[in-house]
Amino acid sequence: MQSRNGVFMSGSQPSQNNTQILGTFASVLGLLGIFLYFTGWIYRWAYYSYFQLELTQLSFPLRSFLFVPIQVFVGNGWASTKTIIALFLVATVIKFTLWFVEPLTVNFILPLSQPLNVTSRRRKWQKVQRSLRRYAKYFHQCTPSKLIRGLVTVIPVSLRKDLIIVIWLLIVLFWLARIQGWEDARRDAINETSTLPVFTYIFPKEDLVLGRNLDDVFIDPSLEDYRFIGDLSLFDYLRGLEDNDPSLKEPRIWRLLLENNNVIYCFFGLDKTADKKQVPAVLAIKTDKKGQVMILAPSIPKLK
Repeated sequence: MQSRNGVFMSGSQPSQNNTQILGTFASVLGLLGIFLYFTGWIYRWAYYSYFQLELTQLSFPLRSFLFVPIQVFVGNGWASTKTIIALFLVATVIKFTLWFVEPLTVNFILPLSQPLNVTSRRRKWQKVQRSLRRYAKYFHQCTPSKLIRGLVTVIPVSLRKDLIIVIWLLIVLFWLARIQGWEDARRDAINETSTLPVFTYIFPKEDLVLGRNLDDVFIDPSLEDYRFIGDLSLFDYLRGLEDNDPSLKEPRIWRLLLENNNVIYCFFGLDKTADKKQVPAVLAIKTDKKGQVMILAPSIPKLK
């Protein structure tokens, strides 16, 4: 298009800017999705690993991992506090790393050679600044630091900054999700704090060797025609403890951990005085047969 003074003006410049903005926005959304999925996966991995379950053997919708980070970042007051602290620390570490991998600038070295202004009221603060700069210069120019910077130089300058930021963000997200996942798993393993539903499961006697008879809970079912492999003490530990009993000094309450791929994972919770290293034994039950009933409740109902 030609203007009145004869100068040709291009109309493609605004469209190019719009394309760049859209491209940047799409890149940010893609990176955000990766961060959210990564955080959600690590959280669930830490949560179910506490109960000795392998996340890769479980089945979850992929989109569900994008919502799990809400629990990691703002699930409660302590989670929000950890998120704020982590953001401050990661910003500091990223800034330090970017300074470390780059050569020292003239603006950093020059103040070390300048004399102090004796008449200045901030003379002591200037001495502290010079001391800090001197130690920083020594750390930056020592042999191990030079070797590390030599390795970093193989990375193109255009990617170096972005790569450092992404790596540190992934490290922080990993530890935030891992810690929160373990804390939530421990919370749900304790009866007094658990958010998991109370669990009752009814099934035909030939489907499971464990369990109590509905007509007489005090009779141990026959173990005839059953075989075992592994540690028999694990079976003996659970046998006789299949019913809920909140009246005990350490209440026994069975809870549903997960129902996944036609398998129920359940356990009876720990008492609040249990050692932190103690983990509840998880029972896996196949649910692909007829005549089975599962009952869930937020707590044990009080009988009148």
